[in-house]
Amino acid sequence: MELEKLPYNLTVCKVPEISSLDLEKEFYFIGKTDEEISLVCRTEDTPSDTTEREDGWKGFRIRGILDFSLIGILSKLSGILAENKIGIFAVSTYNTDYILVKAGDYHRASEVLEQAGYRIV
Repeated sequence: MELEKLPYNLTVCKVPEISSLDLEKEFYFIGKTDEEISLVCRTEDTPSDTTEREDGWKGFRIRGILDFSLIGILSKLSGILAENKIGIFAVSTYNTDYILVKAGDYHRASEVLEQAGYRIV
């Protein structure tokens, strides 16, 4: 399986409402529940009205479109990283999954995933 390194820094944050979000940005992932509105975006595209914010994330995208019948992909990746004491923030879309790690763990995460047989591109 191939993992693609995302070439930008990411921020995970909360926003008070969605009307001010610029959906023309290249990388925006919005999660809305009855309790919050979360946003993952390129750090330079973070809205100014965040209510909470954590910068310093880097990401990997699982390459290709994942069929819903595939089981355990995210679990295997997160397990490998957990065994190496690397925390994650996971994002899933209709097509694929993204694994975010803190920037300080990014190089080591790449190494342990490669050692586990993943191809990092």
